[in-house]
Amino acid sequence: MNNKKLTPSYIFETSWEVCNKVGGIYTVLSTRAKTLQDKLRDKVFFVGPDFWLEKKNPLFKESKTLMKNWRQFALENDNVSFRVGRWQVPGEPIAILVDFRPYFSETNSIFGWAWENFGVNSLHAYGDYNDSLVFSWAAGKVIESYFRFHNLTEKDNVVFQAHEWQTCLAALYVQKQVPEIATIFTTHATTTGRSIAGNGKPLYDYLFAYNGDQMSQELGVEAKHSVEKNAALAVDCFTTVSDITDRECKQLLGRQSDVVLMNGFEDGFVPSPQAAFAEARKSARRAMLKVANTLMGTDLKDDTIIVATGGRYEYKNKGIDVFVDAINRLRFEEELQKPVLAFIFVPAWMREARGDLKQALKQTTKTRGALQNPRITHELNEPWNDRVLGQMDWLNMHNAEEDNVKLIFVPCYLDGQDGIFNKQYYDLIIGADITVFPSYYEPWGYTPTESVAFHVPCITTDLAGFGLWANGLKGGPSELTDGVKTIHRSDYNFTEVSEEIAATILQFSQMSAAQVKAARAAAGKVAEKALWKHFITYYYEAYDIALRKRDERLRKLN
Repeated sequence: MNNKKLTPSYIFETSWEVCNKVGGIYTVLSTRAKTLQDKLRDKVFFVGPDFWLEKKNPLFKESKTLMKNWRQFALENDNVSFRVGRWQVPGEPIAILVDFRPYFSETNSIFGWAWENFGVNSLHAYGDYNDSLVFSWAAGKVIESYFRFHNLTEKDNVVFQAHEWQTCLAALYVQKQVPEIATIFTTHATTTGRSIAGNGKPLYDYLFAYNGDQMSQELGVEAKHSVEKNAALAVDCFTTVSDITDRECKQLLGRQSDVVLMNGFEDGFVPSPQAAFAEARKSARRAMLKVANTLMGTDLKDDTIIVATGGRYEYKNKGIDVFVDAINRLRFEEELQKPVLAFIFVPAWMREARGDLKQALKQTTKTRGALQNPRITHELNEPWNDRVLGQMDWLNMHNAEEDNVKLIFVPCYLDGQDGIFNKQYYDLIIGADITVFPSYYEPWGYTPTESVAFHVPCITTDLAGFGLWANGLKGGPSELTDGVKTIHRSDYNFTEVSEEIAATILQFSQMSAAQVKAARAAAGKVAEKALWKHFITYYYEAYDIALRKRDERLRKLN
């Protein structure tokens, strides 16, 4: 038996988030691209949907000459239309953006093919299911076209990796139509698991008793679950992103992962050298304190402890509810020696930047008194339905003058053009003293990873893949002095988690300058261990498994 690892000569990856900045998968792919490009220059291809036919995509630089002959051949002979260019991320890998609109007329036949060949049940499809599977089908055809046009064979060791349920039909298509290609399917969060958590049902304590098929029907995600499960069972190598999600896959999809592909990152977004880092941190703190003081009519100084959380507006899953509760508890801590200023950086249904706040920020003299509703920086479309403001009302949190702890909601996407800060998320989070991401459902968790990259100690939970990994680094519960405080969380210990978050922030407020410096240094060391140069080895394990399984399939076919 050949024990030498099989490695790919060509890698294709497809995701809804290629050149399409939506969520965490974008970060996974875009930050890993350079590491793969350094190994396989221009033999790594990212295939994504083309949403930009009528306007410019700032993340994609089209080339009219790159792969020109194949592109023309594919259009004329394989009836697939796509653009080729460079993804504007480090490494500038080749990106193929597919126009999948022509295939909508074939939706029924595509669903029929999926049923006949793999038992995928699309009967109860709705919402984004059709778009996703039609794109996935078109992506599979593009990969097949490239393989055939270039006369590749199994000896070329081509690997195809599909990400999330939106693209797993492409893996099924490729495995059936181009069996010479090794297939990998990566689920970053199971459809049914996310639905269980999002609908307020206990996921973890009761996981052993859930049946994935039955729960998907109950929660109305039967079609998505079906394509995801059948892809997981069929591909050469099935992977996920953390041990906690692996348990979820085993129970709900019926297959444990072959390899856990933890989400690394590249730290190119962290200012360097040290002088630039220090200035960026000072700039962030000045901005946050200026907005807070202008909004609330306060005079918070630089010794204020700035606490922040961020991410998507998944109120329970991301732990926003427990964060608000913990900040409220801090208001009543008599041992708190310094003022605390907490921010929630979470995009909501925002209308525009507050006009009164914009005007006040322009004034050179200090604004007298707080503005109306000194808790939020932007106007919401339906503030009466907002959960952050609703919970703050319930807890009587109004940023009163006498409060030593203040909480400000920033309900917009921080892209540098929000009208208030006019800074990007990274340009603000670097100024925090401590971050909190108390997730309930978080397969990995890039927000704590980004925090420690900026040497900002963070609090997370062991229901987040990152928190579980941080515990593994220490061999036990990770503490704030390790750079990451990992709190145990379950389905039913909301109050205990909130109390521990408040206690940890209190502990931080009492740390000496030397202790804070050591905790910041420890956070930076944790971040270094999560770089792609370390985590990429798990991908090569997956490539080896997929290629060996592919060889077994071909032997059976022959």
